[in-house]
Amino acid sequence: MPESSIKDHIQESRTLTHRAIVSAFIVMILLITLVLRLIHLQITNHDHFTTLSHENRVKLVPLPPTRGLIYDRNGVILAQNLPTHSLEITPEQVKDIDKTLTGLAQIIHITKDDLKRFQRLRKQKRRFDSIPIKVHLSEKEVARFAVNRHLFPGVDIQARLRRNYPQGEATAHVVGYVARINQKELGIINTSNYAGTSHIGKTGLEKTYEGILHGKVGMQQVEVNALGRVIRVLENQPPVPGKDIYLHIDAKLQAIATQAFGNKNGAAVAIDPKTGGVLALISKPGFDPNLFVEGISSAAYNALQKSDNNPLFDRALRGQYPPGSTAKPFIGLAGLETDTITFKKKKFCPGFYQLPKHEHKYRDWKKYGHGLTDMKKSIEQSCDVYYYNLAHDMGINKMSKFLSQFGFGEKTMIDLTGELRGLLPSREWKKETRNTAWYPGETIIMGIGQGYFLTTPLQLANATATLASKGMHKTPQIVKRITSQSKDETAIQTKSAQIPIIKQKNWDDMIFAMAQVVQGMRGTARHIRTKKYQIAAKTGTAQVFTVKQDEEYDEETVSEKMRDHALFIAFAPIKNPQIAVAVVVEHGGHGGSVAAPIARTIMDHYLLNSSTNKSPEPQ
Repeated sequence: MPESSIKDHIQESRTLTHRAIVSAFIVMILLITLVLRLIHLQITNHDHFTTLSHENRVKLVPLPPTRGLIYDRNGVILAQNLPTHSLEITPEQVKDIDKTLTGLAQIIHITKDDLKRFQRLRKQKRRFDSIPIKVHLSEKEVARFAVNRHLFPGVDIQARLRRNYPQGEATAHVVGYVARINQKELGIINTSNYAGTSHIGKTGLEKTYEGILHGKVGMQQVEVNALGRVIRVLENQPPVPGKDIYLHIDAKLQAIATQAFGNKNGAAVAIDPKTGGVLALISKPGFDPNLFVEGISSAAYNALQKSDNNPLFDRALRGQYPPGSTAKPFIGLAGLETDTITFKKKKFCPGFYQLPKHEHKYRDWKKYGHGLTDMKKSIEQSCDVYYYNLAHDMGINKMSKFLSQFGFGEKTMIDLTGELRGLLPSREWKKETRNTAWYPGETIIMGIGQGYFLTTPLQLANATATLASKGMHKTPQIVKRITSQSKDETAIQTKSAQIPIIKQKNWDDMIFAMAQVVQGMRGTARHIRTKKYQIAAKTGTAQVFTVKQDEEYDEETVSEKMRDHALFIAFAPIKNPQIAVAVVVEHGGHGGSVAAPIARTIMDHYLLNSSTNKSPEPQ
């Protein structure tokens, strides 16, 4: 046998032993490492991983509060919560969003606007938040998805409450609407109190009283399984519902006033002079606030934005119009209270007025004039020349100072957002804003409510209510009382201030003159006279453009958009005023024939309907 074939058993034994030792050493190191790791997990970081494990099993679920309701003065509901079903996706639980959306579209109709809203909300929300892809599901759609639910992990149907406005356009501007919380609002609101809440007040009372209507969020501690489904509730802290608010607004009066405008645009405001409560606040045209709750479609929003009628613009609070002749009772009263003129002193009206040593003629609406005219006649027949004279004699300083007491040129501080202040011009104002001097001609045209002088319909109604109550100026108020679920009530008190009265007879004389506008044989609003109650009023016409000296205004040849605005102010009954009204009809022409009948409709409903002043329980 060859020598090379003989094995070295000793060497092989040593090699095997060496390998066994090395292997044992490696195993020991691995075992030690494993033991150290176990010590680290089980002992050193025991609390940390116990907490993580607990959080995988227990979840905190926010419970959004039920939003408070809004009622009118008679318990008619203006804003309510209706149950609805929505199809929602939790991105964290979905592997392929695009594939899921494609699959859902095959069983439920999903529009491009639905997809746009979903993608927008997806950027705003967290991955574990539930995001709606389709709202207001029909019963058929709910059933169809229920059959196919197993094909869509992370997608489910949620039952929620949706805000609804049953009065629609009639109360759109005053009540406002809620919509989804946007990125800007997330940086302002208390996010902990809005956990689980997707909507917030955007306009109107919904925005002004957001803190009261929203309520306080609750919290629920639940145990979930590996799929994220709730097994049981461990702890429950119920939410506090939002409070209900009752308004001074009369929903039926609001609807009747809106209808009274017909196809005309404008605004109307009715106020209770005794309380300052706003009985009606109309901006025509309006819009359907329900379109905005879950996100309005691009086509619908563009239609509202591009409409020539501008339905999104709140004319009652933000429309600024020259008051025209409706300013004459206030300017006439200023003349009486400053001893510039007496009630029976007469001025001659030849149909025009000229400043001393000036050729320019300031024309009266009546071509050949009114002849000898005193204060009563100037109000009853709306003589312009009388007020050209009075404004020149009184001067801009006295006139502006007196008118400011009625709230002209300042916000009324009504409990709604977005109000504009109008414009009460003065020497100081023109110097500060235009850096030019005040001219006598500007004083003249301000005497008939033209020039720089601008008011909102709300200001005009509030000033009329102040005149009706003989100087008691009240802050207009929409909300009458606030009620919680426990039936605790909080009545809202209006602020008031008395305008200093130099001579009470001056106020009585002015109200008597305003009564002749309706009761007088030549009153400019005699056509709305009624035997059921007496009305004190003033008609007005506000120019949209200036007519040249050698031209005459011809309504028939002027385009509708360039026609004068029609205005009317009134209060009734005269001896015990219960309602004050201001109406502005854009491009309506004459206040007596166009705006006055609208005001009469409003006053008829409020004064002749015995149920109007009651406040029963909600319907």
